[in-house]
Amino acid sequence: MKHINYEDEASRYITIGCVEKPLNMLSCWVEDPNSDYFKKHLARISQFFWVGEDGMRVQSFGSQTWDCALAVQALLACNLTDEMGPILMKAHDFLKNSQVTDNPQGDFRSMFRHISKGGWTFSDKDHGLPVSDCSSESFVYCLHLSTMPPEIVGEKMEPERFYDAANFMLYIQSKTGGITGWEPAGAPSWIELLNPIEFLDEVIIEHDYVECTASALKAMTLFKKLYTKHKKNEVNNFITNGVKFIEDSQKFDGSWYGTWGVCFIYSTWWAISGLVAAEKTYSNCLAIRKATDFLLNIQCDDGGWGESYLSCSNKKYVPLEGNRSNIVQTAWATMGLIHAGQMERDPTPVHRAAKLMIRSQLENGHFPQQEIGGAFGNCMLHYPLYRIIFPIWALAEYRSKVSVVF
Repeated sequence: MKHINYEDEASRYITIGCVEKPLNMLSCWVEDPNSDYFKKHLARISQFFWVGEDGMRVQSFGSQTWDCALAVQALLACNLTDEMGPILMKAHDFLKNSQVTDNPQGDFRSMFRHISKGGWTFSDKDHGLPVSDCSSESFVYCLHLSTMPPEIVGEKMEPERFYDAANFMLYIQSKTGGITGWEPAGAPSWIELLNPIEFLDEVIIEHDYVECTASALKAMTLFKKLYTKHKKNEVNNFITNGVKFIEDSQKFDGSWYGTWGVCFIYSTWWAISGLVAAEKTYSNCLAIRKATDFLLNIQCDDGGWGESYLSCSNKKYVPLEGNRSNIVQTAWATMGLIHAGQMERDPTPVHRAAKLMIRSQLENGHFPQQEIGGAFGNCMLHYPLYRIIFPIWALAEYRSKVSVVF
């Protein structure tokens, strides 16, 4: 109970997520149904409910920070800062307030916790358990806004908080150069044999992830440009090792396996983005050339891309039934090709994808809800905002690359 109570307090009774929450709450009830521990658990139950289009459902614990960091980057790409200033400022305030500013209380290492200062969680500051890609994407946004007029986007974060964010990223990089999800990798791989959960693969120990590594490269390369003197050698080594991890993780067909989205398209977009952030290009990086070929080879007849969730469990690319397209996955592939310089070589595949996305937009400005795009290994995760965020982001990046004559 000592460990359970510590975890509850450290996460303000959100716990790690919707699996641990009822287990910890039940443990507190068994110990004492009238205890403050149990009552505090009850007060946090609403955190897990989500009213979706098809009714009430239970969510992991909220993805506010992740959704916000992605959405505002999509808006930034639209280059409509004057019109969106108030939105950017509110998002900036939220992300600044959501950064974790302290490590877990007391002797946190004896409680099997790690440093958290400087990171961002999946939901909000209360959760207290930073996630690497949520940290990286929030870090990127705050860095971008630190270069913009404060009267439009609000006051920038103090340099010390940017240093804390960089220090957190440095802390969780593995010896492989890869980045884990929550904490440094360390346990031996054979422990995964003890996994009793059929629908969650490779969740017993921490692993390095291509998507998290690529996201971290985006953040740390931008940090390096804006804060050139902070731990210069460590930051340079971080970038070099991260690039090597991504290149070494590439599949024979030019793709990367994705853990946090469906699947090879998702991770390939991230990998290209991370490599390009580290100044790799189509001409100087074989991995980007192979990735470009992979995306072009699987483009659908209608100009889009579509990948089945079966790729996650089969660990082999599986197209959607009927070779149909998915708008979110089309957006990922489009951005991957744009970042890889496809518009400068042969823009036709990107033009076709853009037309499909434009034609798919609904009258209310939304895009249709199609197959689930999020994943946790071989378990699917539904992100309702993906269908809005990523098509807008992709079209904004596309618009920046084309010339329009009025």
